[in-house]
Amino acid sequence: MQLREALGELPETVFADLLENEEAYLLVIDLPGSTSETVDVRLEDGRLRIEARREKDVPRSFRYVTEERSLFLDAELPLPSDVSGGGAEAEVEKGVLTIRLPKSTDEGGQHIPVS
Repeated sequence: MQLREALGELPETVFADLLENEEAYLLVIDLPGSTSETVDVRLEDGRLRIEARREKDVPRSFRYVTEERSLFLDAELPLPSDVSGGGAEAEVEKGVLTIRLPKSTDEGGQHIPVS
């Protein structure tokens, strides 16, 4: 399965864009309510692993009638063969996770710090 196809397998409440230029891939995922402290991104064995959670603040005087917004995202996505962890960057701003994956021939797994 290719990365583009794998993004289509994400829950329908998760919106993602994949961009590419000659130097890198850019993956942009909407994760409302998530912060850099609640998102973990890893590159391992040719796969991108994203774990994210969000906090819900429910006013005391209210109760759930229906709850459709997921609290967790646990996704493992295949990467194109020309991606390695060297120089990868990720950030969360206003609930949007942006992951920059430089193209390279290097192999190996790496934790990607999220700022």
